[in-house]
Amino acid sequence: MIVNKKSRNLFRIIVDLIILNSIFLFSAIAAQSFGILLQKDHMFILMILLNVVWYFTSNVISFYDDFYSKSLSLQFVNILKIVLVQTFTSIFFIFIVKEDLFTRNFIVYYSALLIVVVSIRTLIFKLLLKSLRRKGKNVRSLIIIGKGETGLNFEKMINENPDFGFKVKGFLDDYTIRGDDILGKVEELDNILSKVEVDEAVIALPDSAFGELDEIIRICNKYAVKVHIIPDYFRFMSKKFIISSVANFPIITVRKEPLDEVQWRIVKRFFDLLFTIIISTLLLWWLFPIIMIMIKLSSKGKVLFVQNRVGVKNKEFKCYKFRTMHQVNSSEDEFTPVIHNDPRITKIGTFLRKSNLDELPQFINVLLGDMSIVGPRPHAIAYHKKYGRIVEEIKLRHNVKPGITGWAQVHGLRGDVQNEEENTQRTKKRIQFDLWYIENWSIWLDIQIIILTIWQMIKRDTKGK
Repeated sequence: MIVNKKSRNLFRIIVDLIILNSIFLFSAIAAQSFGILLQKDHMFILMILLNVVWYFTSNVISFYDDFYSKSLSLQFVNILKIVLVQTFTSIFFIFIVKEDLFTRNFIVYYSALLIVVVSIRTLIFKLLLKSLRRKGKNVRSLIIIGKGETGLNFEKMINENPDFGFKVKGFLDDYTIRGDDILGKVEELDNILSKVEVDEAVIALPDSAFGELDEIIRICNKYAVKVHIIPDYFRFMSKKFIISSVANFPIITVRKEPLDEVQWRIVKRFFDLLFTIIISTLLLWWLFPIIMIMIKLSSKGKVLFVQNRVGVKNKEFKCYKFRTMHQVNSSEDEFTPVIHNDPRITKIGTFLRKSNLDELPQFINVLLGDMSIVGPRPHAIAYHKKYGRIVEEIKLRHNVKPGITGWAQVHGLRGDVQNEEENTQRTKKRIQFDLWYIENWSIWLDIQIIILTIWQMIKRDTKGK
């Protein structure tokens, strides 16, 4: 709905690329001299590469989309992400070409200045737009057709976000005919548009009234009023829906899941394997034998606990954990949640569960392709059946691979409690967090969750029982 959105986005991209190239040249000259820079042709190849990387990275994180509706703090975080990619690209390129000139000084100047200058540009653009809209410039007049729940919520959103640049003139509604904000009935649209200056119209009618759409759109076209439609079934959609087209048919996809796209699944799989190799080389090769010996000395039974769990696309797989409880024979269908001070837990098991070290064998599942480093925690069969009676949408969490750690777990939603009502609420909240993760996945989010998990392990604050 933002006027000339593509033009404004293109303008901001061009400005930022001008800033990028100016800072690149300044940093390169400051690192040595302009004369020497001219002798290093491959540095100009790096400059071109950084332009391409900036454009690609900014699109991946939607840096320029809905720019004016994002907070400054969120914009700053996005700038840090983009500059971090720029820094790694520069270091990698300089290493590959074995450049012995533009090293630390260039990297420091370039990265620091880019963060500062682009942040200042972002702030100035926001302040300029806000100033213009306070003066009544670049503001579009809007009418809302339909004063139901959807229409009222839309008006509230517009009023709470003046930076969007819209002013609601009023409503047209057949059922609510009183009130200062009611311009008239829907059938009076032609007469109202002939008298009131309106730039855009939002149709927020219930399904039962959608037979009037043809006439409403015809009249709006007559007065060159831009039309937007909020479908009545919008309430069923997640906040991450997609509007696309198949041939000549417009399609609304209720949920957007980044990992539906093959390139992001490849990126996530590559990251999983790389992280697993690094953690195995640095930690697992010596820590595994120590833990295994401690388990053997503390109680009789196998070192590993192997259990069937529900994985991606509802397929079962064998999940590996270090055994933390006394060896017992139990059915896969038996639901016996672990509670606080559970007598079945061994002494070493208490430590392993508190520190999350009992989950380390699941790196084997990552290598096998059954799990990811980060994702919704896999449910045991019996748990899955019980949770399914609490939350109908539980199978949505199986659209991605389960993880060793997850968004819900770093927020303390791990395990069950004895109080049935409290446990039901925790289960609902945990699955809400899982679905939020699936819809908002990014490699940056995975890294954030891993860092939080490690920090909680260090503090022994994993909420494990």
